[in-house]
Amino acid sequence: MPRSRTLRIATFNVNGITTRLPHLLAWLEKEQPDIVALQELKATDAAFPRAAIESVGYGAIWQGQAAWNGVALLGRDTQPIESRRGLPGDPSDTQSRYIEAAIHGVIVAGIYLPNGNPQPGPKFDYKLAWMQRLARHARTLVALDHPVAIIGDFNVIPTDDDVYDATSWKKDALIQPAVRDAYADLLAQGWTDALRQIVGEERIYTFWDYFRQHAERDRGLRIDHLLLNPVLASRLKAAGVDRWVRLQEKASDHAPTWITVKAPARP
Repeated sequence: MPRSRTLRIATFNVNGITTRLPHLLAWLEKEQPDIVALQELKATDAAFPRAAIESVGYGAIWQGQAAWNGVALLGRDTQPIESRRGLPGDPSDTQSRYIEAAIHGVIVAGIYLPNGNPQPGPKFDYKLAWMQRLARHARTLVALDHPVAIIGDFNVIPTDDDVYDATSWKKDALIQPAVRDAYADLLAQGWTDALRQIVGEERIYTFWDYFRQHAERDRGLRIDHLLLNPVLASRLKAAGVDRWVRLQEKASDHAPTWITVKAPARP
């Protein structure tokens, strides 16, 4: 169990774990999150930097994929106990986008939801179908009497308050009505959007593209989410975004997004 009475749970799209490994390790050592979901590893299973991550105190499980996708879960001073890899519902889907484990008494689902661009088209259809599969599986998790979190890069801009300029993104898959409706339907199962719950109406972003100094000017999107079932939502204490990571040289276009919760009893 963690040394404190709280757990810090975070999600971070690293946009290439080999390239961003120094950023990841520096962040882990500075912020010391207890539970971490990573996305866009862009590395095979064999290329995952297990030794480097273990050297800063983290156990890890991962599902890699050459050049694209890839997800991982990390536990500080513990080894995640894997319960599932791959989102159920389509045996033909070989993309590495979902991994699930028990970590520090919390069931954690780490996801990398499809981008869906260009839309309309096959990639957008795949995105919507993936969201339907996620919703079906999430229904089996939300009502558990155990703390559950679904965290990761959802590639969903939930509302116009979650983007610096909705008009400039109106044709993007991340903002389409069907995508927003699917996300709203997921929340309606009983999940709490933890970051929004804490910050209220404040504009806060988790992603900034590489154009026109958007990170420096804070012209971003909120697409990295932490959804909590009622058991875990009742323990929510704080939330935020480590934007300093995004402002580093050659950083990922995402920043780590985190919450703190009251730690559950030892499982």
